[in-house]
Amino acid sequence: MSTIKIIPLKPRSQKLRVTIGGAKYSLQLTWRNTGYVLDISDAQGNLIAAGLWLVTGADLLGQLEHLGISGALVVVSTKDKSIVPGYADLGVTSNLCSVS
Repeated sequence: MSTIKIIPLKPRSQKLRVTIGGAKYSLQLTWRNTGYVLDISDAQGNLIAAGLWLVTGADLLGQLEHLGISGALVVVSTKDKSIVPGYADLGVTSNLCSVS
């Protein structure tokens, strides 16, 4: 059985620490003209993934299996299942969820 947790976000660029699949990571979300971009660092602050666009419905970690991150990060929207989060949507109608 999977556990889904909504990562608490605000509609702005931000940096926060989260646990994904039992390991600690730092997430940095940055607004870039048309959408949010995600960078992931390990617990020691080493950048392990950069420039991941937040795309609704896709496992953002799916292409990074070789990094050994257990679990998934998925963007879900209460507005439209295919909409990319706009600047004011993040943490409001579009949520980033960890699945483990």
